[in-house]
Amino acid sequence: MIGLLQRVSSASVVVDGAVIGAIDAGLMVLVCAERGDTEREADALLTKLLGYRVFADDAGKMNRSVTDVAGGLLLVPQFTLAADTKSGTRPSFTPAASPQDGLRLFDHFVKHARLKHPVVATGRFGADMQVSLTNDGPVTFWLQTAAKVG
Repeated sequence: MIGLLQRVSSASVVVDGAVIGAIDAGLMVLVCAERGDTEREADALLTKLLGYRVFADDAGKMNRSVTDVAGGLLLVPQFTLAADTKSGTRPSFTPAASPQDGLRLFDHFVKHARLKHPVVATGRFGADMQVSLTNDGPVTFWLQTAAKVG
């Protein structure tokens, strides 16, 4: 699983002209399932994400997590994060999970995020979404959990 997280002062997702998810300060996370991923990788990514220290403490150091600061989470499905861009001028999406597996794992990720964190908003899997955010910093990190092969 891949999570591209951005520390934001605000973020929102619009589908068909309507806001379907929005947060104030917190993390906007693009979430992608890769081939071979299971609920184990989703759970590992969520645990890492909720504990990842990207918010400033009183000394100005990145020592607080989204959980510590009670920030919002905006989770947006984004299969293009798994693109293979090594050759040519058109990305290959072979590394991405199938749409069925991607939806299942995104739903699992969201369900468990809502059990562990008080403020969780989402985008919509498979929808044409307009995502807006104000990146605070800017602060952006790539998190990835690898499926266990074999």
